[in-house]
Amino acid sequence: MRKGIIFDIKHFAMHDGPGIRTTVFFKGCPLSCQWCHNPESIDSKPQKITKQKILDGKTFEQTEIIGKEMKVQEVMTEILKDRIFFEQSGGGVTFSGGEPLLQFDFLKELLLECKKENLHTTLDTCGLTSSEAFESILDLIDLFLFDLKIINDDLHNKYIGTSNKTILKNLGILAKNRKEIIIRFPVIPEVTSTENNIKEMLKFLSNLPPLTEINLLPYHNIAAEKYKRLNIKYYEFQKPAQVILDSIQQIFIKAGYKVKIGG
Repeated sequence: MRKGIIFDIKHFAMHDGPGIRTTVFFKGCPLSCQWCHNPESIDSKPQKITKQKILDGKTFEQTEIIGKEMKVQEVMTEILKDRIFFEQSGGGVTFSGGEPLLQFDFLKELLLECKKENLHTTLDTCGLTSSEAFESILDLIDLFLFDLKIINDDLHNKYIGTSNKTILKNLGILAKNRKEIIIRFPVIPEVTSTENNIKEMLKFLSNLPPLTEINLLPYHNIAAEKYKRLNIKYYEFQKPAQVILDSIQQIFIKAGYKVKIGG
C-alpha cells in the first residue's frame, strides 16, 4: 500500500465542502503563491522548525516536525473515525494541501478506498497536473474546490511562479464533464482584485459550460509567523476592505453566480 506525506488531518471541518468533514492536508505544492496562508505545505518533504516558548520568564525552544509519512490505511483510519458525523450531516472527506495532485498515485489510492466506503469526496486543488492524470480521477471525486487566481499568464507567472495554461485547461475539462465545481477566488488587493483580472475571469468562465458558485477568499496575514519560523520570504499585502469584497461579490452575482465570502 502506498505512502504519502501528510502535514495535518483536521477533524470536524466546516468550510471545506458540505456537512461535517475530515480534511486531509497533503504536503507539497507546485505553486509559490506570494500570499500562501499554508507556507508549511509548499515543500514536499517533512521540515524541522524550532518554536520559542516563554514560561515563567524563561525562553525554551521546542522542535517540531511538519509533515509525516503515512500509509493509505493509516489515513483511512483517521477519516473513518468521523463516519457517523458524515452520515448525520451529509459530510465526507476533503483532500487539501498543499496540492494533493502532486502526490497523485497516493491520492488516487485514497480516493478508491473512500469510494469503497461510500464516502463523499472533495478535492481542493489548484488544478496543476497533467490533463491525462486529471481526467483519470474525475469519477472518484464528488466536488471540486478549484482555485482560480489570475487569468493573465504573465501575471500568473509573476505572482504564482508558473504558467496557468494547464490549470485553465483542466478547469475546462471539469466543466465539460459537468462535474460539481466551486471556484475559489483569493481576493488580493491590487493583484487578483483588479478590474482587469475580474473582467478576464468572467470572460474565461463564460466560455465554459455553466458554473454556478464562487467563494471569495479574503487575504489575511495570520501566517506571517509561520514564514518567519520556516525562514521563507514573506510578502505582505493589504487586507481587502469590506467595500471591495462587497463590490466583487455584486459583480459576480450580476453575472449569474451564487457568491459566498469565505470558504
